[in-house]
Amino acid sequence: MYPRLSDLINDLFGTDINLPIQSYGFFLAMAFFVAGIFLRSELIRKEKLGEIQPTKKKVTIGNPPSFVEMLITFLTSFILGFKIIGLVTYYDQVIANPQAFVFSLEGSWLGGITIAMLATSYQYYIQNKNKLKVPKIEEIIVPAKDQMWPVIFIAVIFGIIGAKIFHQLENMGDFLADPIGSLFSFSGLTFYGGLIVATGAVGYYGEKNGIKWEHMADAVAPSLIIAYGIGRIGCQIAGDGDWGIVNLIPQPEWLSFLPEWTWSYDYPHNIINEGVLMPDCSGSHCYRLAQPVYPTPIYETTLSILIFIALWSIRKNITIPGSLFAAYLMLNGLERFFIEKIRVNNVFDMLGMRVTQAEIISTSLFFLGLVFMIFLIVQNNKTKFGK
Repeated sequence: MYPRLSDLINDLFGTDINLPIQSYGFFLAMAFFVAGIFLRSELIRKEKLGEIQPTKKKVTIGNPPSFVEMLITFLTSFILGFKIIGLVTYYDQVIANPQAFVFSLEGSWLGGITIAMLATSYQYYIQNKNKLKVPKIEEIIVPAKDQMWPVIFIAVIFGIIGAKIFHQLENMGDFLADPIGSLFSFSGLTFYGGLIVATGAVGYYGEKNGIKWEHMADAVAPSLIIAYGIGRIGCQIAGDGDWGIVNLIPQPEWLSFLPEWTWSYDYPHNIINEGVLMPDCSGSHCYRLAQPVYPTPIYETTLSILIFIALWSIRKNITIPGSLFAAYLMLNGLERFFIEKIRVNNVFDMLGMRVTQAEIISTSLFFLGLVFMIFLIVQNNKTKFGK
């Protein structure tokens, strides 16, 4: 496994570099980047079809610099400078534990103050240069494609919040033992929590900006599943614990064309240091699982790509707004439900059954998508036939 991106680079190219970039974080960033590309494409297409209208906004032109704006600029740029310049000063510490550095009080005070002063001075100069004797209000047109980055930003922020909340609910014991550490750790994210909270936030943002939630939901559906698949690549490469149950079954003959690690794997050098100590290994990640397990992130990535291809292929043939998102909910629910059968997870007692949180939510999502699809079809027929 490759906890850091430089571990992967060094293994592939025989180099010896150290980068403070964790593999999972890199692929998570790539997931949002790729999702943004496909979302932008869909917003452009739907705007051309007239399904989404540009947003009209009123902005004030020529305001003089305000104390609040300057203060926000100063504080924001100070934090960025404090940490970014601090990367150089505390490089060894950052390499050893990037998360601890980000949430610590370590950094460069000189770098933070310098960057803050430069940024605030520049902001003051620009606003003072463009101020008018009498500020005026202008109406501007914001194309749908320009909503992409706000949507991605909202999805990231509320996705992380939702993922954290659901993870803490699923692991209440760990949270009660170390509340601060649990909340501010980059590990411990529950996908469905992120999906539920982020979907609500993005839908609300769309409605506030003149994009009907049905069209917004259809636009983001392919992006959601491809982002999920890319994120699972990060889980596999880092070895973050999202693997399957023990698998001692020999690889089937019909799968002999695939590498054996796609069937059963023991995750050496996994980032959470799970398993047994590896002999002749030095460093912070020297453990491998005592028994091989199903590498479920590989399966989820594969299924996510297939679902993405299916959704992307039929999106132009969808005539009922919202139905593509309904199909996404059903396919996503099916994929996760069956993966749960071979995946390690916390188990709960429910009505005499032993189930996981993901099984409960994935089943709910499937039936939610099914009911939503039936509702949309019925409503469309009523409108179409005037009944």
